Amino acid sequence: MATENKNLSEYDKATIPNASKFRFGIVVSEWNEKITEGLYKGAYNALIENGVAPSNIIRWNVPGSFELVYGCKKMQEQMVNAVIAIGSVIQGETKHFDFVCEGVTQGIKDLNVMRETPVVFCVLTDNTMQQAIDRSGGKHGNKGTEAGIAAIKMAELRKNS
Repeated sequence: MATENKNLSEYDKATIPNASKFRFGIVVSEWNEKITEGLYKGAYNALIENGVAPSNIIRWNVPGSFELVYGCKKMQEQMVNAVIAIGSVIQGETKHFDFVCEGVTQGIKDLNVMRETPVVFCVLTDNTMQQAIDRSGGKHGNKGTEAGIAAIKMAELRKNS
């Protein structure tokens, strides 16, 4: 869990591997589009800032966060070095939140355990829309930026292992 004072967009560029030869897939949920577009921009910009060519970033949209698992599974087949799953689930009045969060979390975990291409989890699971706004380019920075950096590091780990 991010602390209230952590800026999710901050990183030391000197510690990031050269990403110019890597190819990334980003699967974005269309649900809570205001949030997921902010997260996408953060991830995309982090990749570009660290040497990834725009032509080496593939974006696919899926209807909701639950569908991220299938989208990421298919993206892993596209000869990418890492995949970023971007979604936003906001607590409502029913248990739907719990089921979607559990399903997408376990599904992405399963892809990481069973397949070779890493999938980075960039799914906000917030209690309120304001919390999601704060973490998708608001006062706490952008979790998408953090996911972009994690994807670069995981692609490097995969290359070297």
